[in-house]
Amino acid sequence: MTHNIHLELHHPILSVKATLPGSGITAVVGASGAGKTTLLRCIAGLESAAAGLVNVNGVSWQDDTRRIRLPTYQRKVGLVFQEASLFPHLSVQANLEFGLRRTAQRTISLTQAVDLLGLAQLLKRSPTTLSGGEKQRVSIARALATSPDLLLMDEPLASLDESRKAEVLPYLDRLSNELSLPILYVSHAMSEVAHLAQQVLVLEGGKVFAQADVFEILSRADLPYAHGDHAFAIVAARMASFDPHYQLSQFDFAGGSIFLPQSRDSVLDMNTEVRLRIQARDVSLSLVPQHGSSILNTIPVKIAQINQDSAGLFMLELDAAGVRLLARITQKSLDQLGLKVGLAVFAQIKGVAVLR
Repeated sequence: MTHNIHLELHHPILSVKATLPGSGITAVVGASGAGKTTLLRCIAGLESAAAGLVNVNGVSWQDDTRRIRLPTYQRKVGLVFQEASLFPHLSVQANLEFGLRRTAQRTISLTQAVDLLGLAQLLKRSPTTLSGGEKQRVSIARALATSPDLLLMDEPLASLDESRKAEVLPYLDRLSNELSLPILYVSHAMSEVAHLAQQVLVLEGGKVFAQADVFEILSRADLPYAHGDHAFAIVAARMASFDPHYQLSQFDFAGGSIFLPQSRDSVLDMNTEVRLRIQARDVSLSLVPQHGSSILNTIPVKIAQINQDSAGLFMLELDAAGVRLLARITQKSLDQLGLKVGLAVFAQIKGVAVLR
């Protein structure tokens, strides 16, 4: 069986040809009006004007050349939108059971969906008593309980504040880690994309502008995400050691080691895989390693690209043994250090955040 999602879709405002992974989370990003929601609606069979091909892990939902066009109710698709849209007159459990009426063959049990989203203590409650994060977890579980072959999520966290988003994100991690289920996840929030996605599809003007893994997309100079004061790179690393005296954890990655302060009660298990977010503004450069500095993290790198970011500021793409980092520095620093593509320098990293 082919384990991917193959799309060749044509619509008045969309023309997309792409092959996406058949498992894990693929983020769909782009400016407003780029066609992100329309793409999800075409895949779900909600756009009558959509023509072309939709094949999910070897099963054709639409293939105009063979006159195949399954209606939405025959496509094994789960839909999660920005608003939870729960039935207020039903309990949480009744809301979950409602979606099961059209599910003949189940690969995800209701019990499993409840466990994955941490809903056991909420089943008897009314949706009117739930927080925004709790409502959205119920909405996701309801979509999962229908045993979809593909889960489409259209900005599911957009209406939540930061604390509620932080509440839901670990549950979305669990879906990606524990289910072999492809998820297309539309979002404008690159912090969510960095936390969750393995692959990213970038749309512009209804067409595919770029497609790559999340590590590359966030640091590519030809894309808008690697520019400005909020630009960052993410690094895949693993927990290597903890120093109880200094309360420092060591995370290793291909380019070296990064040390982060962590209290004893928040220390991760050894070899736990994490993503580290490194802001471009928190990276300074030196021609030689600095020993008399309070900055603990110094990584040898080579300058891969230099691009003007704004007046007087430049964004540098750095290569740390194949891992991309970004540094945002002034033109004066660029000139004084004589920085150029291919030069070996040292990146001093002042701040790092653990995403997961």
